[in-house]
Amino acid sequence: TIAIKEYNLIRHMFEGSSFLANVGETSKQPNGLVSLQEQLLSDICRNRTHVRNSYQGIEVIKRRAFCRKVLLVLDDVDNVQQLKALAIDRDSFGFGSRNIITTRDISLLNLLKVDEIYAPKPLNRSESLELLSWHAFKEDLPKGNYLDLSDQVVAYAGGLPLALEVLGSLLYGKSIPEWKSAIAKLKKIPHVDIQAKLKISSDSLSDEVKELFLDTACFFAGTYGNSTIKILEGCNFFAAIGIRVLADRCLIKYGPCNELLM
Repeated sequence: TIAIKEYNLIRHMFEGSSFLANVGETSKQPNGLVSLQEQLLSDICRNRTHVRNSYQGIEVIKRRAFCRKVLLVLDDVDNVQQLKALAIDRDSFGFGSRNIITTRDISLLNLLKVDEIYAPKPLNRSESLELLSWHAFKEDLPKGNYLDLSDQVVAYAGGLPLALEVLGSLLYGKSIPEWKSAIAKLKKIPHVDIQAKLKISSDSLSDEVKELFLDTACFFAGTYGNSTIKILEGCNFFAAIGIRVLADRCLIKYGPCNELLM
């Protein structure tokens, strides 16, 4: 949501622009990297471009975009090879170009030595109500008799834009009894679209790190990081590197007193 808004806000300042959505998922499809390369080239050059393979695509991108001031947004990148295939480095594009990358893995950004990392915070109540309302009511505030129900949905979503968008779309045009029924169901059964999106982060983990994540979530949330790592190392986990991987994927974080937070 933030990336799309930023893209639409500043794209007019560049000679060419491209927003590549779901890069990680698309790249895993047959000829996925090639299709992303072709979309990027077609967007910034404003004509349809075909490439035979991903290696040729890299060279074509560098050749055609080298002197252009371009804006690129790469959404949901999960592997450094995807960035290489799209020729993402400081020398590929013209002076003044800007690359915006969204990812669940902070280590990719550190590897690129990016200029700045922005970790979005959960939306507050006011922001959450507005986002929910645009999807549920097509206006910026809930209808009066839906305010209490909207607050319940906002509390459930916990400030996550994805959840607010999915739930708002689900509840669009629904009656108050239907809202109440949906909220009651959500408290027992998570919405499948939200669950699927959030599951992407854990699915990309190795089996050992998945097990470490499960144990940490069930038994060690709120405990001190260093002590927890020592305990987990004693249980035959490679906990130090595993916890770092989970933190890089934003699946856990450290609190102000070095406690592990989910």
